[in-house]
This record gives sequence, structure tokens and C-alpha cells, in this order.
Amino acid sequence: MAQVRFPQLLETDTADTRSALHDYARILGNYLKVCRPKRKHWWHASLRPSLSGLTTGVVHADIDFELELDLRQSNIHGRTSHGANLEAALHGQPAAEVARLAEDFLLANGLSKNLVPENAIGDDEVARVTYSAEHARSLHLTLNSVSAAMAEFRAGIPEETSPIQLWPHHFDLSMLWLPGEKIAGQDPRNEEYSDKQMNFGFTFGDEGIPEPYFYVTAYPFPDGFPSLRLPAGASWHTQGFNAAVLRYRLLIESSDPDAYLLDLWNSLLSAGREQMLANSDRGQRQ
Repeated sequence: MAQVRFPQLLETDTADTRSALHDYARILGNYLKVCRPKRKHWWHASLRPSLSGLTTGVVHADIDFELELDLRQSNIHGRTSHGANLEAALHGQPAAEVARLAEDFLLANGLSKNLVPENAIGDDEVARVTYSAEHARSLHLTLNSVSAAMAEFRAGIPEETSPIQLWPHHFDLSMLWLPGEKIAGQDPRNEEYSDKQMNFGFTFGDEGIPEPYFYVTAYPFPDGFPSLRLPAGASWHTQGFNAAVLRYRLLIESSDPDAYLLDLWNSLLSAGREQMLANSDRGQRQ
């Protein structure tokens, strides 16, 4: 594969643009929760990176449709299998306005009213935010680069992995590694709590770490993880959640960001295989 090129994020504040896109992504996610059959780990309710931004992919309901946030052009697109199209500008308007555009489009083209999520419409009183189409494009380029790196990493994993997906509720891009073992004492029918797993992800920032960063965490979290030595720039985070964390700005300062990131992910995956599966073996022998 070609080497991934990670772009510089704009130095100016992208918080308002990111917040608006987060709200718009949740609108699409709400439709997925209602219109798609449930899949394990809520994979039915996540968005997928696209060439233009973020998409629901094809949704099969009363009609076959797709909704997409076009971050390159700052538009919302709607499409149906019989050729209907929606295109409207995103400019920082309240999520309620965007949700109403999607609802009107889908109802006019055959979607049943009972498949419109109850929480699809946000608060009309929420003020517009300062939205920048340039910032949206910058966020899109970064998501594309991280997605490409995840695809390269995922290709070398023989065990089950999740799709590379963006979670609307947290606005983070992630991929799960699932070695196929269950956690003792958990209901095996509830895979969210019974599947051993590692999560490799990226977010544009949150209350705990207000800047873009990569994270790698595991469930159950191995006792030996915090003692693992990480490469310069990465560190163990223990406040609010346990994870190996790498800030995006430190990644792109490295001489070979693509190799650095893949080495970090692969080393943590190897440690996860050793510690999570070895713990299971010890538990079975006791």
C-alpha cells in the first residue's frame, strides 16, 4: 500500500465546526438505529468513512436510501434507489434544521413515519455556530488518512475485526479486534460485555483530552498493560479511562508517521494477544 500522508490540522480553532458535524452525524446514526437490524457491538448504528465524508451506506427499509455528510463541500446528501436526491448546505445551522431536511426527504420518498426516529429532531432553540467549510475539509482529510492507516493495520490481522467505523455518539473513528474468547462470568449472549476485545481509535478531542488523539484500550484491561514501554510521544492515560494515548500533533512531528503508528498498533496488539489470552488460560487452569 502507498504510505499514508497525515495532514496538518488547521491551527485555528475547529471546535464549533467539529461540534456541528458531531450533531449532524448523530442524526444519521439515529436513522440507522431504527431502520437497520441490530448487529453485535452496535455495528448497525455506526457510520462509514466515504470519499466525501461520512455515510450511512445503503439502508434497506420501506425504501432503499443513503444519507451522507459531505465534508469536502459541506453538504448533506440523500439518495434513494429510485433516483431521488437531496442536497443541502451545511453551515452551522441547528441540528433540528438538518434533521428536518432528512425527514422531509425520506417521508416524501416512501419511508414510513414510524421509521423516523423519535429523537431525530434536535432543539430548534440551539443557536447557530461559527462553522467553517475549510475546517470541515481539514477534518475530512484527517479522517481519510486515519481510515487508510487502519485499513492497512486491519489487513494484517487474522482474527475477527469490526468495520472501520465512526461512532455518532462520540464522533470517534475506531476498529475492534475480537480474538474470539469470552470473559468468564459474563452472560455470553451479551457480546458487548462478554467478548474480549481491543479498541483502536481516533478522536478529534473531548473533555478529557481537548485535542485530536489516538487511543488503544482493551476489555478486560490487562493488569500488565500500564507497565508496557511505549515509544516516545505515546503515554498511558488513566484518568477517566485506561488507554495508550498518542496525540495527533506528536504523530505528525515524527519522521515517518505511518510507520510509527503501525508499529505502535502492532506492538499493542501483540501484547494484547499475549496478556489477554494468557490470562484466560491461567483462569481455566485454576
